[in-house]
Amino acid sequence: MAKKLIGTIAAALIITSAGVGTGYAMSKAFNLKKSPVNKTSEQMTQEGLKVGDVIGSPDENTYKDSAEGVIVKGGVDGEGSHHLLRAGGVSQNVYLTSSIMDLDKLDGTKVKVWGETFAAQKAGWLMDVGRAQVLELNAEKPFDEAGTDTPASPVGD
Repeated sequence: MAKKLIGTIAAALIITSAGVGTGYAMSKAFNLKKSPVNKTSEQMTQEGLKVGDVIGSPDENTYKDSAEGVIVKGGVDGEGSHHLLRAGGVSQNVYLTSSIMDLDKLDGTKVKVWGETFAAQKAGWLMDVGRAQVLELNAEKPFDEAGTDTPASPVGD
């Protein structure tokens, strides 16, 4: 009887170990793309930024408004601390403020931002940013200082 009990326990341990090992191996094999890393402003300072990083709120459903472009310091007539440059010129800028993250750390970075739109006096679009995802570091601005689109490639004769 004791031999039968020991055999049953050994079989159970082998089956459990095989199941755990198989589950671990499959999770590594099928999880090729990692989900974005959510960072606080403090972690952003200490660890630096990487493409794919998410800064701010980890909740994807809190902020319904979103925009994509290159963050640059400076608002318009006292509205926003930064603005988001988007293709199409100055009229397409989104003026940004944030109550939960330091936008200075994202200056010159192409991002997708999520936030809440507020009424503005001067800015065409004013957003309080709660979440941002890094798309490109040291990004090229989509238009020059005169507000004209930067061509995708040089025009030659």
